[in-house]
Amino acid sequence: MGNLKWLAAILTAAALTMSITSFAAESDTGFSDVDGDAWYARAAVYCRDNGLMSGTGDTTFSPDTNMTRAMLSTVLYRLAGSPSLEDENLGYPFSDVPGDSWYADGVYWARLEGIVSGYGDNRFGPHDPVTREQLATILWRYAGSPDDRSEVSFADESEISSWAAPAVDWAQANGYVDGVGDGRFAPGGTATRAQVAAILMRYTENLAEPDPEPDPSPEPDGGTDVLVAYFSATGNTENIAEYLTAILDADLYEIVPEVPYTAEDLNYSNSDCRANQEQNDPAARPAISGGVENMEDYEVVFLGYPIWWGDAPKIISTFLESYDFNGKTIVPFCTSGSSGIGQSASDLEALTDGATWLDGQRFNGSASQETVSQWVDSLSLGLDAA
Repeated sequence: MGNLKWLAAILTAAALTMSITSFAAESDTGFSDVDGDAWYARAAVYCRDNGLMSGTGDTTFSPDTNMTRAMLSTVLYRLAGSPSLEDENLGYPFSDVPGDSWYADGVYWARLEGIVSGYGDNRFGPHDPVTREQLATILWRYAGSPDDRSEVSFADESEISSWAAPAVDWAQANGYVDGVGDGRFAPGGTATRAQVAAILMRYTENLAEPDPEPDPSPEPDGGTDVLVAYFSATGNTENIAEYLTAILDADLYEIVPEVPYTAEDLNYSNSDCRANQEQNDPAARPAISGGVENMEDYEVVFLGYPIWWGDAPKIISTFLESYDFNGKTIVPFCTSGSSGIGQSASDLEALTDGATWLDGQRFNGSASQETVSQWVDSLSLGLDAA
């Protein structure tokens, strides 16, 4: 179905962006009904900042509200990058899914991909709650129905529907779902928005684990003088970088930390996590694995990064201080669910003598290639798109 490819582009997270923000009180999450100490607080903020789940109001998340079929279809549609449906033959519409509803695209996309089907009587049941075994099955189908299974059985294994058993085993084996106590799974229990947010965060962070061996450094092939260099912790920034590479026929370079960031390193609810410590240390310069050969051959460098604590991660400073950018044009871009590019670019500009910096652009995790292309066109760089 191509969903894993979409996820690698969007979520190798990376932009899904994680805005590193320390919170310990209710107001710090941005949701009045999500206390900073709640077990699902980081997941709610993660899904919001990565454009996967929005709130149910300006300041509410409704963590205990049941997840509906319409909500889940829309969330997965966003996770897949909100692909265009213009060229698809949508066939007959569901009688209970108005074409102008906020969930219509997600529902029809999920049906086309074979992820969520209707009830067989021309109904989809958009407002019906999703059970825990249905959630596992829908996510399993989205992932391509992989074969890996858990060898540990739940105490209520016999209550899990036969059609859901492979999916539940897969979700358990990969740590995406937990039991509800006493070794039970409660397959027929309804899934809440908090539970879904936590599962989505585990799923996307697992896919965003860095490759053990970084890609070799790019070498100009003589046909381009543009480099897209990026750092991506969760995959959202990588998505935008790959769009730019395709649009400009540019070379792509991933800024890979010598010591990869783990999920705990990025646990911004923990003030002592690695990311928070680095952002609070002006002298921090995380080491980079590998480097760019023949940097002197590039005239234009697009520089991408997520926003952490309203600023660029310190590894971007390491990158800029490693090369001579005199005479080059640098075009910054960032990914964030809420924070703008702000002062991050001007702070970085101070590290590059003689370089020309253009105004940067902030994207969220669901930005399309068309959106990125429109931004490139507005720069008037005189570059030919691929």
